[in-house]
Amino acid sequence: MHWNLEWLRTFKAIYETGTLSAAAQELFISQPGVSLHLNSLEAYTGSKLFDRSARKMVPTEKGKIFYNYIIDPLKKLENGEQLFHKRAQDERITISVGMCFETFQYTLEEHIADLPFNLIIKFGEYPQMQNDLDHGLLDLIITPQKGTQQNISYEPFSKERIVLIAGNKTDSSELEALLKHGKIREASTILKQQLWYSTAADMNHLRDFWTNNFGEHPDFSPNYIVPNISSIIRCLSNNTGYSIVPDFLCSEALATDKIKIVWEGQNPVENILYFGTRKKTMYQAEIDQLEGLLKEKW
Repeated sequence: MHWNLEWLRTFKAIYETGTLSAAAQELFISQPGVSLHLNSLEAYTGSKLFDRSARKMVPTEKGKIFYNYIIDPLKKLENGEQLFHKRAQDERITISVGMCFETFQYTLEEHIADLPFNLIIKFGEYPQMQNDLDHGLLDLIITPQKGTQQNISYEPFSKERIVLIAGNKTDSSELEALLKHGKIREASTILKQQLWYSTAADMNHLRDFWTNNFGEHPDFSPNYIVPNISSIIRCLSNNTGYSIVPDFLCSEALATDKIKIVWEGQNPVENILYFGTRKKTMYQAEIDQLEGLLKEKW
């Protein structure tokens, strides 16, 4: 029986990335395939090469010795492979990004056609995005929440402020006078009697803003539940009604006076936005380009 060169490549990937899922992503094979290679190598050497845990593959002393022994010749083989392998001219890298629908529409949508690589955008809940990033299903996420996965790094790049907005035909003079004079309870009573827009997917903005500024959970139901925040802004534009949304998503409508900011709150609610990436990735150049485009919009 002889060992397989792929076992060594897999061992090196696990050692350097720290997880089976990250190694699978780097090698473009399935996670069960990675496990099979490692089990075969350990059976061949007769040594346990990693201590396994739910979050990390920690090399044993035998594993460290084995890595130091194979790394130089393996790197020479990989360099030779890159040197003599002619890549197809039309081969394109594919990057998968997780973000909310509105962020995509506001930032990346207009740049899609100019990107020199394939792009897959996935929408969903932030905890699921973090899990998908950790397991190699996503390469970059935009999130206001930091997870606990050790394999993910978070870089703050901007803030969003949650604000109370209204359509430009809304008579908010009485409400604004109450707020100006600190009559918060009276303002709350008036607001509950107004027409409200929200989304089914995310009531957090309304709840957080209301709790921080009125000291209670909102005890009313919005009149109109629409698909996303972009829909809210379109519905309110040149119309009447209220909603609570992140300020950056309505900047264009504010600039053209289609809507107005009524109140930023006595205790402004701000979320830090983060780029989430795996600590080791083979797509750093592409991720840097996407992050640059996103930063330009904030």
